[in-house]
Amino acid sequence: MAAALAPPGPGLALEPGLESVLREAVAALGRAGEGMVAALGAVRAAVAAAGGPAALGERERALFGAFLRRLVRAPGAARPEGLWQRCFLEGPPGLVFCVLLEALGSAGSGLDPKEVVGVLEQFLQQGQVSALLWEVCQPQAQAGCLELQGALLNKIVCLPEHVSNKLQGKNPPVFFPQNYFPLLGDAVLQVLEKISDSLRGGLDCSISFVSHVLGKVCVHGRQKEILGVLVPRLTDLTKSDCIWQRICWQLVECVPDRWMEAVVLGFVQRAPGADVLSRLLGNLVVKNKKAQFVVTQKMLLLQYGHTTAVLQNLFGYLSLDSVRRTLLLRVLQELLETWSSSSAVKHSPAEQQLYISKAILICLSHLKEPEIASCRQELLTSMMEGVKCHLESSLPQLRRLGMVVAESISLNINTEGPVLKFEYEEDDETRELKSLLVQTPSFCAVPSLPDDDRSEKAGAALPLVPESNEKSSTAAPGMPDEESDAELDSDDDLIPYDMSEDKELKIKAPMYIRDCIEVLTGSRSEDVDKWEATIKALESLVRRNPAATREVSVELAKILLHLEEKTCIEGFEALRQRAQVAVLTTDPIPVAEYLTSQFYSLNYSLRQRMDILDVLVLAAQELSCPKFHGKTTHSDVQKPCIQLLPGSDSSKGWRKIVDERIKSKTRRFNTGQCRLELTSCPNEFNSVAGYFFFPLIQHFDRPLTTFDLLGEDHLVLGRLVHTLAVLMYLAVNTVAATAMGKALLEFVWALRFHTDSYVRQGLLSCISSLLLSVPTERMLADMTEELLETQSWLGVVMEKDPDEDCRRLALQNLLLMENLKKKLEAVPS
Repeated sequence: MAAALAPPGPGLALEPGLESVLREAVAALGRAGEGMVAALGAVRAAVAAAGGPAALGERERALFGAFLRRLVRAPGAARPEGLWQRCFLEGPPGLVFCVLLEALGSAGSGLDPKEVVGVLEQFLQQGQVSALLWEVCQPQAQAGCLELQGALLNKIVCLPEHVSNKLQGKNPPVFFPQNYFPLLGDAVLQVLEKISDSLRGGLDCSISFVSHVLGKVCVHGRQKEILGVLVPRLTDLTKSDCIWQRICWQLVECVPDRWMEAVVLGFVQRAPGADVLSRLLGNLVVKNKKAQFVVTQKMLLLQYGHTTAVLQNLFGYLSLDSVRRTLLLRVLQELLETWSSSSAVKHSPAEQQLYISKAILICLSHLKEPEIASCRQELLTSMMEGVKCHLESSLPQLRRLGMVVAESISLNINTEGPVLKFEYEEDDETRELKSLLVQTPSFCAVPSLPDDDRSEKAGAALPLVPESNEKSSTAAPGMPDEESDAELDSDDDLIPYDMSEDKELKIKAPMYIRDCIEVLTGSRSEDVDKWEATIKALESLVRRNPAATREVSVELAKILLHLEEKTCIEGFEALRQRAQVAVLTTDPIPVAEYLTSQFYSLNYSLRQRMDILDVLVLAAQELSCPKFHGKTTHSDVQKPCIQLLPGSDSSKGWRKIVDERIKSKTRRFNTGQCRLELTSCPNEFNSVAGYFFFPLIQHFDRPLTTFDLLGEDHLVLGRLVHTLAVLMYLAVNTVAATAMGKALLEFVWALRFHTDSYVRQGLLSCISSLLLSVPTERMLADMTEELLETQSWLGVVMEKDPDEDCRRLALQNLLLMENLKKKLEAVPS
């Protein structure tokens, strides 16, 4: 009794209460005397005696916070090294974390930032982050202030940025994002295990704060780091444990809507299969409208950068539950609506069209026959509209996509009747699309193997058969047929004629141009062989007889333009085209006038109009190239080339390599290589460029009864624009180049907003040809305002055009303009 009433001594050991110990410690920090070691030791002992930091009440936590803040502001002499750090590491983790970050950002702190970061590093390495998260998950913490939880959430997720900003990038490795967020993922897993144990023990706890942490980390772009830790472990835990499945479902369902997209996308991308995704997300897409929008709309219709494996994961997830299967049909209808939209085909890039086509085929592979039967008519309507839009496209890739998807839809909706079948050249892309109709196992959604790998794996599965057995097995079925044939032949008394020395009769080709015209315009069937010989010999005959050709050049050009194949002659189109080019190069002006006038005439097919453009381009190329003559000279000058040294393995000495390099760079003046001397000659395209170019550019905006370049015949318009670009490029250093460039710039400006990407690519090629062919001085003198407007338009195309090739060409043109500007500035005035 007397001991209990005795006055307290100078120490704190006589005060049993934690509150009084904390008050005395704060007072001791103010005095900065010799009792600091005892004061801090008493605080640690009192916290341990009270049951640890988790047992502190609200009043004790407030006093402990005041103690820590006073400790931070105390001078260095008042903080015994090693002891004050343990006061932080043994306190309530949430309170300690907040005080440390306050000290890191405060200018009035007595602690050096490196000291604070050192304590934070120990805090992380000792697993205090999981204790911090678990502390917030307790029911009493959930009843606290939401604003404080929000501030704590920001500090947890943004800790690497806080440390890096304070230390100017010289932070310890544990605070690197690639190290910190996997550590945070481990902490989340530890908290989820504690939640699992609590649920099994009948205790209540909340997962909401963990969901917020996951959502905020994902929206900061760190899905790879944190989900790379979470997904593999959760995959194992949810295989046969329904409680863990419920925990995962709650984990994603409690993510706020503003962060839901990043979380769902992360899980879909990193789940190893559709069945795993189904266990991790449950029916999230049915319960959460934002998740449903992300899965059924945004990832399929607004984005197109995801891999095929991600699409297989997504559709497999939707198909594995009867509640979610109702979304499959709706998704397919929306995909087909986009696929069959002419506006989408024209304005979306080819990569997005391919992505949507893959999604349609994967979705079809998961639908069952009754589901398809319920919307068969809608699918048929969308298929017919979509294939029409794709076949009207100028891009071969889009046309082929339309054919493949239409064939696949037809195969699925017409299981018993006739199906669509198109003729197209198969490539890797086509084979991959067709393989998507075969459903990938839900437990192994991986990208499809290339054909070579599939064939190797299929071959490996077959039993090995010895070669001799194989030959005998293939030869055996043929023996009865041979015997029966021999019996039949034995009764035949007719002896066949010996035709081994017979020779094929060769039809002599005509020797004169007019004879060729007579044969080509004849209609007698017995002249078929002579007709073939004539079309094969016509090109060489025209080139050998230019004078005779000029007399009938226009007539011959007309015949060749309308000439149709009478027999199945190999390479007929190429033979006819070469003959047309020969006639045009032999007599350029009248034949060019005829062909360009016929391009805008009535009663021509689109194929014939495109043939005219091809002939004009080939002839212009031939006329613009110099003729080479075979005069042999001895030259010492070698063409620059890149020489690849032989394989320099370890057996080859360094001296040999050096000798080879010296030899390759040594110029020898006594010997040289023989080559053909290039004799100079005039550019024959110089005098006729206008006849090729200007008639084509004059009437493009005048629709005819059967021909409308600005309407549905945009494929021919695209070919015309590309032809004009080539003609402009070939007109470099010609007299008409400036006039052609000015006219071409006006033509481009009129069509710059065309909806077809192939036409826009041609227009941008025209700009490139103009910049390369027209002299810079003439451009600046005659087209300054037009070029400035063109430069502004190119900037818009580079940033906003949906077609990748158009953006690339626009950037190329801007670089060309910049280079021309630099060259002009470098020339002295």
